[in-house]
Amino acid sequence: MKLGKISPCINFCFLPSLLLLICPISLAQASFTLEQVMSSPFPSELVSSARSSRVAWVFDAKGVRNVWVADGPDFVHTARQVTQYREDDGQPIASLRITPDGKTVVYALGSELNDAQESANPASWTKGAKQQVFSLEIDAKKASPQLLGEMGCPEEDCEDIQLSPDGKWAIWSAKKKLWLASVDGKKPAKVLALVRGAAQQPKWSPDGKHVSFVSQREAHSLIAIYDFDGESIRYLAPSVDKDSMPRWSPDGKSIVFVRTAGDENKLPLIPVRSKPWSLWIADVAIGSGRPLWRSGNRPDDSLPELTEDASLNYTADGKIVFASEQDGRNHLYSIAISGGSPVLLTPGDFDVEDVTPSVDKLSVIYSSNQDDVDRRHLWRVQVAGGAPQALTHGETIEWSPVQAIDGSVVCLGSTATSPAMPYLVTASGREMITKQALPSDFPSDLLATPKQVIFQSEDGLTLHGQLFLPRNATGKIPGLVFMHGGPIRQMMLGFHYMDYYHNAYAENEYLASRGYAVLSVNYRLGVMYGRAFREAPNTVWRGAAEYKDVVAAARYLQSLPQVDGEKIGLWGGSYGGFLTAMGLARNSDLFKAGVDFHGVHDWSVFLTQEPFFGNLSLKPPDADAAVKLAWESSPDAYVSTWQSPVLLIHGDDDRNVPFNQTVDLVQRLRQQHVGFEEVILPDEIHGFLRWQDWIRTYGATADFFDRTLKQGGKIATDN
Repeated sequence: MKLGKISPCINFCFLPSLLLLICPISLAQASFTLEQVMSSPFPSELVSSARSSRVAWVFDAKGVRNVWVADGPDFVHTARQVTQYREDDGQPIASLRITPDGKTVVYALGSELNDAQESANPASWTKGAKQQVFSLEIDAKKASPQLLGEMGCPEEDCEDIQLSPDGKWAIWSAKKKLWLASVDGKKPAKVLALVRGAAQQPKWSPDGKHVSFVSQREAHSLIAIYDFDGESIRYLAPSVDKDSMPRWSPDGKSIVFVRTAGDENKLPLIPVRSKPWSLWIADVAIGSGRPLWRSGNRPDDSLPELTEDASLNYTADGKIVFASEQDGRNHLYSIAISGGSPVLLTPGDFDVEDVTPSVDKLSVIYSSNQDDVDRRHLWRVQVAGGAPQALTHGETIEWSPVQAIDGSVVCLGSTATSPAMPYLVTASGREMITKQALPSDFPSDLLATPKQVIFQSEDGLTLHGQLFLPRNATGKIPGLVFMHGGPIRQMMLGFHYMDYYHNAYAENEYLASRGYAVLSVNYRLGVMYGRAFREAPNTVWRGAAEYKDVVAAARYLQSLPQVDGEKIGLWGGSYGGFLTAMGLARNSDLFKAGVDFHGVHDWSVFLTQEPFFGNLSLKPPDADAAVKLAWESSPDAYVSTWQSPVLLIHGDDDRNVPFNQTVDLVQRLRQQHVGFEEVILPDEIHGFLRWQDWIRTYGATADFFDRTLKQGGKIATDN
C-alpha cells in the first residue's frame, strides 16, 4: 500500500528558513492528557420549576450521571448534587423534569430501545438494562429514587415525561401508549388508554383534567384528548393530514397545532419537495378547528427543523409564537389567535435556535448567532414586537436558557478554553454556578483558542471553519480535517452544546497539543448559515456535493506555511465518518490517513428498504435511478481507488448507523488490500454511553495518526 511521501531532514539543513520548509516537526510531549481535557462534567437537561426559584440539570462526569439543583437568588453558592449514581455504566439520564413547587425531580434512566426491543447495555450486564422512570424528593433526608415505571420506547418518540400542573402525576409515551404514574411512587405506571396507532407528544391541560396527544396512524395523524372525568377519547378536527405539536391555551379552551400533508404513494425519490404546513386552532369543547396561518409553497416555506417544537407557544396576551424560515432564516413570529398577519420578532441575517417563554409569557428568551455567526448568545424579545435585547455577548457561548420565578435567567455556556457549565446571567455578563464541579487540573490555560477561518469551495460556496494550531511547534506539521455529524450541526469557536461534539472539540484540542493543525469545517448541510446552505442541492445520497467542502478544507490546510501538504488526514463521526470514507476512497492522493467513527458507506441500501421496495405496488417511478445515484454518492462505489489507511470505530448496537455498514466496508477493503485497523465496541450505541469508550477511541485516534502521518508506518491489509 502507498503512504504519504515523507520529506527527510537532510544533512545540509543549516539555514533556519530552509529548516522550517523541509524538516519534520519538532514538538515537546503533549502538555496535558486526553483524560484531563475530557474530565469536565457535561451539563444538560436544564429546567426550572414554575413556582419556586429552583433549577435542576444533569451532570455527566466521566460517564457518571447525576442530577444537580441550585436555588435562587443565590444560584452560584447553592448548587448541589441530589442523586448518588457512582458508575460509568452507560445509563444516561434524560427528560429531567421538576415539579412546579420545586420539591421533586422526575427523570428517565437508561436508553431507548433498539429494533430487538432492548435498551442499550454498553457495560454488558448479564441481566440486561432497562429504561425506567424515577422520582426523587430533593430536600428529603436520605431520599432515594422512587421507581415510577418502565419507559422503553423507540428513539423517535421516547424521553418525553410531562408533569401535571399540580406536580402529582407524570405521563409519558412508551410502547405506542401513554403511561400514567403518581410522582410519589405510590401508584405505579399504568396504560392510560388503549388507542389505535402510536400515542406521542402528551401535554396536560392547564387544569390537569385532560391530556392532549398525537395519535400516529401510519399515513396520517390526529390530535386526541383524553378526558380524566369520563375516561374518554375525542379528536380535534380530524383529517387525512398529519397533525402534531398540540399546545393548550392558558385558559384551556383551545389548542393550537401544526398540520402537514398526509403521505402520498409513488412519489419520485430524487426531486426534493417543499413541505408546506399550517397552524390550526381548535375549540376543545366542540372539537372543530380552523386554519390560523398557512405557509407558502416555496422551499423556504417548508416546516423548519431547528426550533419547530420548542418555539410553538401561547402567550399571555392572546398570541401564538412560532418559527418559520419563510425569509430563508429561522426566525420567530407572533400571530393573534384571531388571525391576521404574523409579526416578525427576530429580523436579521441569523438563525434562532433554543427558545423558551418568559415567566410572564409576554416575551421569549432564545439563543441565536446574531452578530456572532460561529457562536451562540442569548436574546430576549417581546411577543408584541420591538427590538430584541442582547442578554449575553462577547467571546463566550450560551444555550438552553431558562427563567426562574424570580426573573433570573440561568443557562449553559462555554468558551474556547472553558468547558460547558451552568451559568447565572447577570447585568455584566454571566457567573459560573458550579465552580466546585470543574476538576482542578482541567487544562484551560493550555488549550488552543481556535481561529475563525473563512474560505471557499470549488463551486464558490463560502465556508466557515475553526483552525486549531499547536503551541511551540517548529518545522512542518501534519494537518487534519474534522467533519461533524448530523449533518444538521454547526461547530463553533468553543466547546459545543451537544455532548458528542463537546467531546470532539476536546479531541481536536488534544490533537493540536500533539502537533497537528486541525481544521473543523462547517460544510454545506449544516445549520446557522441559512436554509439555502442547510438544504443545498445535490447533497447526501443525491450527489454528495458537500464532499467538495471537505476537499476545500484540505486545500486550505495545504496553503498554510506551517502545514506539510503531503501529510493531510481527516476524521469524523456519523456523517463525518461518511465524509472521512469519501475522502479516503476518492482522494487517497490528498488524504493520507483517516479515522472513521460509525460512518455511512452505502446510501443505496437505505432506499431499498421499507416502505418503498418491500411493497412493489408502492415502488417509486424513479426507484432504479435513485438507487444508482445513491450508490454513486457512497464511499463503497470508490473502493477501487482507496489506498490510504483507515481506522474504523463502531459500536455494534448502533441505532443510528447500522453496524453492517462497517462490516460490509471491511470486506471491500480486504479485497482491495487496503490497510485498516478497527476498534469495535460490543453493546455500545452511536453516541458512546461510557466515558471509558470515548477515552479508548480518542486515544486510538491520536495514536493512529501518529503512526500513519508522523511516522509513516504501514498498516496491515488483512486484520
